[in-house]
Amino acid sequence: MDENCALEVAAVRAVELRDGARTLWTDADRAWASRAAAEVVGERGDAATFIARRARLALERLGERGKALPRAVRALRWRPWVGWAAVAAAFVLGAAIDRIGGDQRINLLAPPVFAVLLWNLAMYAVRAGTFVVRYGDAGPPGPWRRLVIDVAAGSRGGLAPWRRARGDDDVVGGSIAALTADWTRLAAPLYTMRAARILHLAAAALALGVIAGLYARGLAFEYRATWESTFLDPAGVRALLAAALAPGAWLTGIPVPGESQLAAIRTPGSENAAPWLHLLAASVVMVVVIPRLVLAAGAALGERHRAARLPIPLTDPYCQRLLRGFHGGAVRIRVIPYSYAAPPAALAGLEAIVARAFGGGAVLRVESPVDYGGGDAPAAPAGADGTGPIIVLFNLTATPEREVHGAFVAAIRARQDPAQPLLAIVDESAFRARWPGDDRRLAQRRGIWSELLTAQRVAPIFVDLAAPDLAFADRALDTALSAHGASPPDSPAAP
Repeated sequence: MDENCALEVAAVRAVELRDGARTLWTDADRAWASRAAAEVVGERGDAATFIARRARLALERLGERGKALPRAVRALRWRPWVGWAAVAAAFVLGAAIDRIGGDQRINLLAPPVFAVLLWNLAMYAVRAGTFVVRYGDAGPPGPWRRLVIDVAAGSRGGLAPWRRARGDDDVVGGSIAALTADWTRLAAPLYTMRAARILHLAAAALALGVIAGLYARGLAFEYRATWESTFLDPAGVRALLAAALAPGAWLTGIPVPGESQLAAIRTPGSENAAPWLHLLAASVVMVVVIPRLVLAAGAALGERHRAARLPIPLTDPYCQRLLRGFHGGAVRIRVIPYSYAAPPAALAGLEAIVARAFGGGAVLRVESPVDYGGGDAPAAPAGADGTGPIIVLFNLTATPEREVHGAFVAAIRARQDPAQPLLAIVDESAFRARWPGDDRRLAQRRGIWSELLTAQRVAPIFVDLAAPDLAFADRALDTALSAHGASPPDSPAAP
């Protein structure tokens, strides 16, 4: 998923996970977004395209209800102009160095150009050492990269005005805070690579600016080359300059002068600095400009790859919920009550849970209760597609028995398609009505049911269907569905 789509998905995901009460983004809104995205993408569309299109549609509708979230998304987008501004500023800074020596005299042992060369050589050594120490793994961004990221992608405090919650905006404020944290983590590798590209280009631009400034001022002024030293004689100076200017001498073919010529220009002597300027400029090109451009090109390739493939996990519970029914239409759910004739209030609560978890288009088929002691699983009714979840419905007031309830779950598992999720909902409404406020007894009974159903590799979902906590049931169903095919997690217990 590309960068822009991933940011929009992260923004809508933050709202949908944060707005548990469905005050800002209702079930009807969620169903509309999924339906509209499916229509646009079509049946042959892939999952990532569907989720990205749905996020864009949802963000547009959310923007009609308030500007805070769209503004936050825009604030988190990368600002391309920052990179261009940094490169241009580096070039201007390099060209603005108005003197390389007092009175247009170049001290060959201490030109500012050498500082540029030494700085870049030190940076190459640090990068190579870090790469070796970390075995090629990327490390955290340094202060310069961090500065570029903060300016180009929103500083840590830049979203503070939109995070403040007021009234029903507390959902928006919390969503923006969650989005900021999620996106900072998700985009960190991409932004670090992008900042590296910008800094490499800025270093090359700084060096080119220095070269441009040298030649531009050389047209109007005559620079004279000289040198002076307390400790070095002409032989030592020649050896030092031959090593420092070797890249420039190789590129231009201009040899570094010998000892006698260097002795002749020792202060107060001097000579026209044009050959030395050529050597200095060529050395900068070889040591700074070319390596930095190569590093920038490598960073650009890595950046391009990461920008097109941000790791939005389609297997997490949130994305899996969105994908339910995308290719196969409305989700068809079988409900098999065991020795339990659920009252109308409980069935209404179950419908509300299913509609929230699987979308308003979910088809719920509640079958006739299986008699106590009936260990055989009923055959799938006509019209069942064999892919939707099966919900086994139990009553918490019943005492679970391995030979009865456990055998029934085992029979269901034996007859179902392995790709078909099996869920177990234990209704607490009758139990709570019989023993109101008896939390100790409630916990004990939950424990017995959990032990029995977990042994059958099914995570029970305990919920009062007469007055269901929809947010809790939603999370519990997601947990159970994400564990499908693996050992179930600890049994979710209703609050």
